Amino acid sequence: MEKPSIHFANELAELLKPFEQSLEQLKAQPLKLIIHAGTPKTGTTSLQTYLDKKQRKLRGKGILYPHNLERLQNPTAPKHQWFEKNLVTTHLENFLENFKNIISQVKKDTHTIILSSEGIYNYWWDFPDESKEFLCELSKLFDIEIWVWFRDPLVFIESYYKQCIRNPQIKNNPCYGKNLSFSEMLDIEWFSQHLNYQGFITECQVLFGKNNVSAFKYEGDVVQEVIQKLGLATSHDNPTPRQNKSLNSASIALLRTINHYDLKAKDKELLIPHLKEINGILEGYAGDSLIDEESRKRVLKIYNSISIVV
Repeated sequence: MEKPSIHFANELAELLKPFEQSLEQLKAQPLKLIIHAGTPKTGTTSLQTYLDKKQRKLRGKGILYPHNLERLQNPTAPKHQWFEKNLVTTHLENFLENFKNIISQVKKDTHTIILSSEGIYNYWWDFPDESKEFLCELSKLFDIEIWVWFRDPLVFIESYYKQCIRNPQIKNNPCYGKNLSFSEMLDIEWFSQHLNYQGFITECQVLFGKNNVSAFKYEGDVVQEVIQKLGLATSHDNPTPRQNKSLNSASIALLRTINHYDLKAKDKELLIPHLKEINGILEGYAGDSLIDEESRKRVLKIYNSISIVV
């Protein structure tokens, strides 16, 4: 019996045939699929907002930043979270449906598709083998490139800790929406494994090819870097404003108290605007790090034992 991953890949191949023929006539490469995988807190929201706003300009250059399916939750969000969600749950039928939606947006002059979601890095270690097999099959249909940006490990893991505290609780996730200190969360493998930059790069190289994975050091403005790579830069470009302001230590303390009550996701979200207002007021008072000296040493020890990238 044919594996589901191969079955769905064959369905996609049929849908791509008309474009393969036109590309062959033009003596062009297969459709390029750039997957921007994050990481969190490296200007991902700013980049997604930019690409979403510039969809028409990108189309004029043969680049597609696709719209999401209308039936998805929050379909107008400028990111493609369905990518990791369907791979985590092995809902390959839904994954295929989203790709059909993408292919319906491809035009004769389209040569590049860009998908972006920092959750691809977040949940990479949660993808079952079947989903990774499907990604391997996908790489036979598209010329896939993985783009990922990495921050200094201490800065990254503190920001990621804040995001975990801010997120609503999710079943089977040991860190989201919990009342945990940084040190306590660092004890949880699911959290600490996100320091394994090299492990992510190595696995992606196995799936997509060594030369198809690009890791970049986060320098503060990913949007400008991507504009340059896509050939869209102009002399009038200005630095990109930050879309997300990090929460300070006082706001995190308040969130941990809120997390103690195990609120429903929708109720927690109602509190966030008030928390952001408090965050702004306390900005000048609560700039201390959430990583104590002992935890700092542990972070560097974990990082240095598993990562050699950037």
